[in-house]
Amino acid sequence: MVERSDRAPLLDWEEVPTAEKPDGKAPAVPHVKERLSIPPNNRAPSGCSGFGWSSGPGGPTRTVSNGDGCGAPPATSGAPAAVDEAQPPDKDAHLSDPGAIEVSLEDRMVKWEEKDQIVSVFVVTFNTRTGNMLEWCLPKDIDLEGVEFKAIASGSHRVTTDFIYFRKGSYFGLACFANMAVESMEERGARMKSVGILSPSYTLLYRYMSFLEHQVRLQLKSPGHYSPLEAFYEDKRALLPPSGEAVVCALPTSTWGAAINHSMHPEMKITHPAGCMSQFIRFFGEQIMVLWKLALLRRRILIFSPPPVGVVCYRVYCCCCLANISIPGVGVAVPEFRPFFYVNVADISALENELSYVACTTEKIFEEKKDLYDVYVDNQNVKTHRDGLKPLLRLSAADREKYRKLTEQRQMLLYSQEENGDCVSSEEDLFILFFLEQNNRIFQTLSEVAGSSDPTITQESVRAMGLDPHGDRLFLLHLLEIYGYDSLLVSEQLCCS
Repeated sequence: MVERSDRAPLLDWEEVPTAEKPDGKAPAVPHVKERLSIPPNNRAPSGCSGFGWSSGPGGPTRTVSNGDGCGAPPATSGAPAAVDEAQPPDKDAHLSDPGAIEVSLEDRMVKWEEKDQIVSVFVVTFNTRTGNMLEWCLPKDIDLEGVEFKAIASGSHRVTTDFIYFRKGSYFGLACFANMAVESMEERGARMKSVGILSPSYTLLYRYMSFLEHQVRLQLKSPGHYSPLEAFYEDKRALLPPSGEAVVCALPTSTWGAAINHSMHPEMKITHPAGCMSQFIRFFGEQIMVLWKLALLRRRILIFSPPPVGVVCYRVYCCCCLANISIPGVGVAVPEFRPFFYVNVADISALENELSYVACTTEKIFEEKKDLYDVYVDNQNVKTHRDGLKPLLRLSAADREKYRKLTEQRQMLLYSQEENGDCVSSEEDLFILFFLEQNNRIFQTLSEVAGSSDPTITQESVRAMGLDPHGDRLFLLHLLEIYGYDSLLVSEQLCCS
């Protein structure tokens, strides 16, 4: 069997820690009756639910994966315990043995995270006569049409190695590409292959990156040697029903609630690569505040960059992180901000039907397809063809102040790490929580104004949100419209600057 690996290049995985009391002791899991009586009124952070929980009202539920992206729950290979479903427990079988029920939060989290959910493994190669082609796959009857153009991105012949995240129907994929020089006239001096996998969720794909990188090198040196891939698939494959749909067994509600309260963003703990967010913000600088607003407004964002694609896929993920909200009930009616990761011309029909997404591409032709996106990002240049959004590309005074605070907090963290040996805090946590708290601040203020006797947004309430009463007026109006705050009035004092 193939050895399980939780490590991958550029990735730093942290298990979600057990929620602790101030005295350092882990809280006891409530008795089954207490847990079943807890009203399921919590909600996962709106935006990129990378941990794979259902983001519908009422918290995690058993659902069928529909490829919703950020909120798409991962499939698991086992059924959930009966006590975690909204059904009365079997008293004879369970209540007489509370020790069998009261499993620790940490054990349940780790057990849930480690579910294998690989639905396909494949090898794609570049043929000098026919172009990209699917060379081999398991299972043999799975529909992988078009995956050959996702696993080897357009322009990949210019790079030696790369990795690519992408979507294929209701599944997410990760492929590792390699390009090796060979003395072969038929192959024109270069052999290019990519080895990839598909899963109902992207949150655990990184675990297999080392394996995929090793396998693509093996395929380049010894083409046709598939036995390690066959063993991998047999060991990791997801257990799907006969229909082929991915049955999702979500994390139990009580565990989910405790994890959210303790960490606020546990999905980030297991999906982002080390340095991902800090590199993202250093790359865009103050422009990160523009992307933050556009992400919160659920706009269609397309990022262009030549290969390598891997780092750009991380930018897609980071854009999703900017739109997180953890206030229950907020964002229920707005479109999900879905990560498509790498897209090519074959995805045009799919993107035409999307109301909100963020994706990346290496194909310049997309810039001409203006009906497919609202915002086009070329290198560090953020632009839009929509007149209603163009004013949002200008930084307000509040934007610059927020960026200054973010930079200041980062410098303080780095100083603490250097002087005090602080190995617990990370830049990733700082950046993610910074935007999460900013988003919560906005919607908490809006909720308070909406519930007051005078539901009018004034300069004071706008400042309380951390926004500029003049420079952010248009952004605020868009926000009120998209998130359904129709009953709020806007003070005439909020005029354009």
